Amino acid sequence: MVIDAFLLSRIQFAFTVSFHIVFPAFTIGLSAYIATLLGLWLKTGDIKFHILARFWTKIFAVSFAMGVVSGIVLSYQFGTNWSRFSQVVGNVIGPIIGYEVLTAFFLEASFLGVMLFGWKRVPPWLHFLSACIVAGGTALSGFWILSANSWMQYPTGHEMRDGIAYPVDWLQIIFNPTFPMRFMHMMTAAYLTTAFVVLATGARHLLAGHRTESARTMVRMAILMIALTAPLQAVIGHRHGEDTAKYQPAKLAAIEAHWDSSKPAPLVLFAWPDEEKGVNRFEIAIPGLASLVTHGSMDALFPSLNDFAVADRPPVKIPFFGFRIMVGIGFFMIAFGWLGAWLWWKGRVFEERRWLWVAQYTWPLGFMAILAGWFVTEVGRQPWIATGVLRSKDAISPVTAGQVAISLALFVCVYCVVFSAGVLLINRLIDKGPDAITTQDPPEQPSQRPLKAAQAPASDLFGDGRPGDDRIQPAS
Repeated sequence: MVIDAFLLSRIQFAFTVSFHIVFPAFTIGLSAYIATLLGLWLKTGDIKFHILARFWTKIFAVSFAMGVVSGIVLSYQFGTNWSRFSQVVGNVIGPIIGYEVLTAFFLEASFLGVMLFGWKRVPPWLHFLSACIVAGGTALSGFWILSANSWMQYPTGHEMRDGIAYPVDWLQIIFNPTFPMRFMHMMTAAYLTTAFVVLATGARHLLAGHRTESARTMVRMAILMIALTAPLQAVIGHRHGEDTAKYQPAKLAAIEAHWDSSKPAPLVLFAWPDEEKGVNRFEIAIPGLASLVTHGSMDALFPSLNDFAVADRPPVKIPFFGFRIMVGIGFFMIAFGWLGAWLWWKGRVFEERRWLWVAQYTWPLGFMAILAGWFVTEVGRQPWIATGVLRSKDAISPVTAGQVAISLALFVCVYCVVFSAGVLLINRLIDKGPDAITTQDPPEQPSQRPLKAAQAPASDLFGDGRPGDDRIQPAS
């Protein structure tokens, strides 16, 4: 392995984007959760939703700030490390990124202040509307970013003139064939990630024996979201895999470590792919199952790695293991969410301390699955930075290995300090928990009907029907 500017630039971008992606994904899900809480407060007048909305808004503010800072660094690298990329595909990618700034980031920035600081300064309906607009802005930001990435995965709607890509059909560019399932897959991942953070937070406070009202509400809402969304994510992921089989066969071959196209592909549960010999070591596989899953028949044949020139093959180990990590986490999410729903249905979810003990440590799962999935997506596209248009090695700027090494070292130092501080701050806010809003300092009422601060109706939207479950408990 030659350590040159190209390799170091790839490591640098992988490092910075890995830090960046977890924060936008979290803010996409968290902003939607906050808007839901405020909507429930407006609908029911129940103070517990207001308390939780204020609590999670503080955490959202920290996550949003870190996402913005890390995103700015990524955009600069297009010029400092990947200038040839900007030159060749900038006519297509540049406007899409511009649309993201104009339609999404400005939308978020315009109403973020109202969402963060408008608790007693604007009417409740306007505060709720601002939260909805911020949630829509974060989702719209994901729309444009994933549209740009999907075009890089499978470029359409352009023409090449003198080695430069020029847009021809913007609808084909934006709504790339691989885009719909990729966008749905990422949005669902963001919501699942947030649900597990909310679940872990509620479980942590339940096990600590305080903030029972807020903690129980968080656990109920998270279970409902996970039990419904995790199976849906499996369906979306399967459809996304079918798109990969159709439009990116080399990536699918790497994911499955499939070397022989003359035979139906087995579903490899575990192996150590040997790229030099073109075989799988220590393979444990189910015959024909990969062909069935990806092409609908156990006898189906599809291209293998050996059908592509060595220079056109993606690396195998990272997509192969990354995909299995992502899928393994996904199956755990489904099982754990359904177990929580069953315990809730039995009225035992808050007494089952073993389940709660595990739940408090599930918060990293969504982030791990997102990172694993993105490594599969990006490494599986190699050696192309824009498939069939520009190879990654041809996109590098005229920089030296020493220059990139210095900037990489600085990024590592700064990111470790800044983001460690940010994560510690978020953890401290979570440990502190929702602030108890007493009758001496009540929120502005969303309607004429009184707040239900001391009521515990059996018909409560997220209650379990037992008296006393939904009473406000003072923070300990």
